[in-house]
Amino acid sequence: MSAKLSLFLFSFLFPFWASAQGVQNPDNKFSTRQIHEEQYVPINGIEQWVTINGNPAKPIILFLHGGPGSPITPYIDVLYKDLEKDFIVVQWDQRGSGRTYGHNNPPEELTPEYLKAHPLTLDQMTNDGITLSQYLLQHLGKKKIILSGTSWGSALGLKIATKAPELFYAYVGHSQIVNPNFSTERYARLYKMAEDKKDNDALKILNTIGQPPYASAKNSGLLYRVIKKYEKANSTPAPENWFVLAPEYDNEKDRKNREDGDDYSFVNFVGDQKLGVQSMGASIDMMKDNLNVKVPLYLIQGEEDILTPKEMSRKYFDALKAPKKEYFLLPKAAHGFNQSVVDTQYKIFRSIKTN
Repeated sequence: MSAKLSLFLFSFLFPFWASAQGVQNPDNKFSTRQIHEEQYVPINGIEQWVTINGNPAKPIILFLHGGPGSPITPYIDVLYKDLEKDFIVVQWDQRGSGRTYGHNNPPEELTPEYLKAHPLTLDQMTNDGITLSQYLLQHLGKKKIILSGTSWGSALGLKIATKAPELFYAYVGHSQIVNPNFSTERYARLYKMAEDKKDNDALKILNTIGQPPYASAKNSGLLYRVIKKYEKANSTPAPENWFVLAPEYDNEKDRKNREDGDDYSFVNFVGDQKLGVQSMGASIDMMKDNLNVKVPLYLIQGEEDILTPKEMSRKYFDALKAPKKEYFLLPKAAHGFNQSVVDTQYKIFRSIKTN
């Protein structure tokens, strides 16, 4: 990656392999057969990395990761292993992310020329999600899917569920994006937090970048760094073992694909005027475009979330129409995952009617 583009970083051909494994019950009898598939699936012109794990007799949950560009496939065995008894758990490295990014001839260094020639768009990724869902239903012999999105994946998930509701039993959003454009009012609240804490490091960053909107992805990344700092300080963290890389992903090639894909996707999400990259996020406004959701909807909101605050998600929730809707406000949770978030996801998934 070029030194210039590395400033944008902020923290946030493999063979097909599939097997069916017996799972023993306490009486040492095989009670069912588990599905375990890892493969590149052709989706709208490129091959994209998809993993499928769980009980083939049970419903599908399709998870949409955040970022964009931040797949959770490397951590699935820790986060959602217990779901595999009762569901088929599907993870997808979206276009521009992780193994999908690395598999589709990325440049050795992420350059302005590459960014201009390979834009990401919300419509494109929405169509990818619909195509994948159709593939899963046919491949696994199911009627519908439970769709779950977090952060960026929540914006993508609502777009997918709105465009093709016939494919889904329900939609579950965590850290729901309503409008990702950071307002001057929200900047002022963040600035006051830093002032109250006499946090000179954060104040220096905020004074340097000034108020939004930002013309450069670098400045957006710096803002997110301050947001992440204060969310972390005010919330209960996830257990340390949740985000330890699985051995098969703990290698230099996968690491580079994740880092470069994260940069590529982030620049496309926030945009960069100098590089000529349009912002995907600028086109998202759920209050304007997605008030009529035709599937049951569940929103999980962290009370300490600054990036996607409770005031915005609650206002959206109250305004939208859906066959059924529920809102879960979790204390000591911020934008990311912790135990209360995952426990609430499990509770919701198991409550959804799939008959």
